Amino acid sequence: MPNQILGTIHTVLHGRAQPYRHMDGRPGGLSAIAKQAVSGPVRATALGLEGDEQGDLRVHGGPDKAIHHYAREHYEAWRAELGELPVLAAPPAFGENFSSTGVTESDICLGDQVRAGTCLLEVSQSRQPCWKLNVRLGVADMALRVQRSGRTGWYYRVLKPGMVQAGDELQLMARPHPEWPLSRVIHLLYTDVLNLADLRALSKLPLPASWEKLVGRRLDSHSLENWDRRTLG
Repeated sequence: MPNQILGTIHTVLHGRAQPYRHMDGRPGGLSAIAKQAVSGPVRATALGLEGDEQGDLRVHGGPDKAIHHYAREHYEAWRAELGELPVLAAPPAFGENFSSTGVTESDICLGDQVRAGTCLLEVSQSRQPCWKLNVRLGVADMALRVQRSGRTGWYYRVLKPGMVQAGDELQLMARPHPEWPLSRVIHLLYTDVLNLADLRALSKLPLPASWEKLVGRRLDSHSLENWDRRTLG
């Protein structure tokens, strides 16, 4: 419902790209998954938050992945599953830019337009977890656990640049696809992976180019893509 308050930003975070390694010690390029909280307002532009970097621009960043949002509520579930890992004590265990309360993947839909501070954002896609989460959490199959759980987080496009800070409410401005909460999208991507009827329905939505290719390949081949490179590195 437009003008509904979905939740509140608890923390805004950004980070610089640093050298990163696979769990076996192999060089893994750069990553900015280890972020720091921002004190005060920060500008959000079409390419993300000022001061935030991405290590591998082939798969991170760009207008369709400008800002990464992860629900603070999920931390309790992860601590219950994995124990009291130090990295789970507080965000950003998952490399998020927004840590929030009040909204999860079940409450927000693909294409939702959301006002945060003076910015207007659009939900572009859910996260496709990669091997860097395995290293970050010290859990060899963390990327697979994240996608199986449905607690992936999501990305925004920035439709209108502006300022955002901790404490800002997330106000729903438009919901063009109420039948597609992110929880349904994630279930289709990682669990009900060859539901051709739902894949056809999803393909009719305005998707990022990478998702258009993914959905199109499943529809054409009636088979699932290999996740190993993404989830294992």
